[in-house]
Amino acid sequence: MVTSRSSATARSRTVVPRRRGPVLERAILDAALEQLSTVGWNGLTMEGVAAEAQTGKAAVYRRWPSKEDLVADALASGLPSLDDAPDLGGIRDDLYALTRLVREVMYSRPGWALRAVLHECDQSSSERFQALIMNGVIQPSADLFGEVVRRGIRRGDVRPDVTGSMIFDVIPAVLMYRSKVCTSEWPDAEIAELIDQVMLPMLRSSSG
Repeated sequence: MVTSRSSATARSRTVVPRRRGPVLERAILDAALEQLSTVGWNGLTMEGVAAEAQTGKAAVYRRWPSKEDLVADALASGLPSLDDAPDLGGIRDDLYALTRLVREVMYSRPGWALRAVLHECDQSSSERFQALIMNGVIQPSADLFGEVVRRGIRRGDVRPDVTGSMIFDVIPAVLMYRSKVCTSEWPDAEIAELIDQVMLPMLRSSSG
């Protein structure tokens, strides 16, 4: 009798309250991000997401008819925003702080999920996510680096002819390359090396 009561108690503790609407959708999206960041794009299945979210497979398919649809919404809803460029009084400190901020985004759970998509998707699948990646990560980070550089020009610690958009892409491009090809997690020392040995020589005049 005691054993039966204990078993019933244990089962009751594992029951997940019934969720509906936005609460359930958020749980499914979070589960998709978790699956992407742990098993990757190739390992992610709709069944696995349903199990992670502790819901039925039908609840996932009702909202997202394909894996691509689900992942697109999960990334769009989960990526941290890049809104403000640090202003610490000098170009070197501003670039260093901003690069560390971009690193935090890249190594957040949504960032891991995004890299799984970039690294593992075939071309036909990855094309679907190009606009999302561009609008959610690449362009915002390039915009903030541009803001930091233009602020440096106004201060006088960046030469005034550094105005082409290509210069704003250097750090995001190197970050992506080092992450994807070299599997670097960008320790602070490497960020400092990038700023001091690559960016500052490009941004400052030879007498700066």
